[in-house]
Amino acid sequence: MKAEQNKMVGVDYKLTVDGQIADQSRPGQPLEFIFGTGMLLPKFEEAILGKEPGDKVAFTLEPKDGYGEVVAEAVVELPKTIFMVDGKLAEDILFVGSQVPMSDQQGNRMMGVVKEVGDQTVKMDFNHPMAGKTLNFEVEVVSVRDVTPEDLQGHCSCGSCGDHGCDEGGCDDGCGCGCGDHDHGHCDCH
Repeated sequence: MKAEQNKMVGVDYKLTVDGQIADQSRPGQPLEFIFGTGMLLPKFEEAILGKEPGDKVAFTLEPKDGYGEVVAEAVVELPKTIFMVDGKLAEDILFVGSQVPMSDQQGNRMMGVVKEVGDQTVKMDFNHPMAGKTLNFEVEVVSVRDVTPEDLQGHCSCGSCGDHGCDEGGCDDGCGCGCGDHDHGHCDCH
């Protein structure tokens, strides 16, 4: 059976960025996704289209085909007061490099990274962590099968996540699935 529209596909993968392994599947735990439903980057799926179990492919995605370029407007200064919880500053999350889940005024969930903590403001970067990065993938297709009703249970409603214990919405780390925190089991919509 070949990887194609509406098939459940399992892949082992390794993502290398800037010469370092940024993400990879765990031994014996392939990334499974329903092909063609927006769970992975379109160019990732394109690279494995028609592949069968045992087929291996290596490919590179430029930023435009991955998570886009870095957008200067996505780096913003926010008043420190919005980081108050029960009248106290949430100092446990306010340090450079901390990833902070937030919502915009329309209620869209997003992940921001603390870039700088000032006296009155916090500089946050809301660019995708892999924005501006060239993504180098090594992928092996390990399984392809028909989708079952059970496969449709518990997947993210926005369809951009491989459902690694995600709640609602897609996640965002560097893996081709678009799903973020494989270790901590959370999801944050883009």
